[in-house]
Amino acid sequence: MVDAGDTAWVLTSTALVLFMTLPGLALFYGGLVQSKNILSVLMHCVAIACLASVLWFVVGYSLAFSEGVSLIGGLSKAFLAGVTRDAVSGTIPESVFVMFQMTFAIITPALIVGAYVERIKFSAVLVFSGSWLIVVYAPVAHWVWGGGWLFQMGVLDFAGGIVVHLTAGVSALVIAWRLGPRIEAPEVRPPHAPWLVVVGASMLWVGWFGFNAGSALTAGAAAGMAMLVTHLSAAVASIVWVGIEWKKYGKPSVVGLVTGTVAGLATITPASGYVGPLGGVCLGLAGGILCYAAVQLVRRRSGIDDALDVFAVHGVGGVTGTLLAGFFAIAPLGGAGLAEGVTVASQFGVQFIAVLAAGVWSLVATYALVMMTEALCGLRTPREETVEGLDFTTHGEKGYNF
Repeated sequence: MVDAGDTAWVLTSTALVLFMTLPGLALFYGGLVQSKNILSVLMHCVAIACLASVLWFVVGYSLAFSEGVSLIGGLSKAFLAGVTRDAVSGTIPESVFVMFQMTFAIITPALIVGAYVERIKFSAVLVFSGSWLIVVYAPVAHWVWGGGWLFQMGVLDFAGGIVVHLTAGVSALVIAWRLGPRIEAPEVRPPHAPWLVVVGASMLWVGWFGFNAGSALTAGAAAGMAMLVTHLSAAVASIVWVGIEWKKYGKPSVVGLVTGTVAGLATITPASGYVGPLGGVCLGLAGGILCYAAVQLVRRRSGIDDALDVFAVHGVGGVTGTLLAGFFAIAPLGGAGLAEGVTVASQFGVQFIAVLAAGVWSLVATYALVMMTEALCGLRTPREETVEGLDFTTHGEKGYNF
């Protein structure tokens, strides 16, 4: 039976999650690149939103959430067959559930944009993002949320630490490795508009309440606690990140502050429906420290130009929250408690298997998709176009006329 309160909350959450991508993520990423590439980043985010929406209608939702086998859903919901005005999913209309999950399918490939900005062909963005949604995102969503094998094992991933952040983070590393580094050294290209980064990050913070609290799919205690711990984790990680930076470099940067915010949000995501306030604080602390360390490691040791730190922030944050979710979910620490007969150790085992399986699949499948994309249309823009900027050479426009 449809509940009006639950429906109203999930409708609101759906708008909030779409707001995370359009314009939140687009502005966050856009401010971090050079001024000659801001429009290309905005174009990537908006185009992916459009493409993912159509693919979700055609086959994505069905592969993720219809009945099938343990590895993938079937085609019974292709073209949203059976999603009528009267169709219900839990206590909300199925149309609302479809739309809510669509916004997740939009933001996940959009997160990967941060890895390949300033040097990728627009055609490659479309080919890769569309195929990635079908081959990587939909199967993993089915494993975790759609009744697949990890769901049956009892994995804890309330809002997408595995499905969203881990898959996007690992895939970002793969495509950034294949593309190669940007022409100019990152040190000589600071963010062209730090204020825009703050605006985008602030939108992400607000939108994340729909992302995490909305994943309760009800307007009740679970949503309320998810919202509270999400906010606490973001606040703590922000303070941790800027504190480390302040001590190391002598000055606290606004970009560092809000990067910590996103790290805290990514880290709490898988655990947000299971932990209490103490868990939110501790996960924010862990996310701030570990994601900061991962940024330094990837930038200085890996040789991979993950331009906007997608793997270090989202991948590492998602893994951290996923692995610690079972520990902070126990009742003595203020959590909702584990399932009957499940121990912290056994839950950690399930979480580890899920991280390993989703990580390996994301790596292998993304590599294959990147190679396919390269063969079909090429990946990298010519050097002269890259130097002039993708805004003009790819889209014939400029972000700034001065």
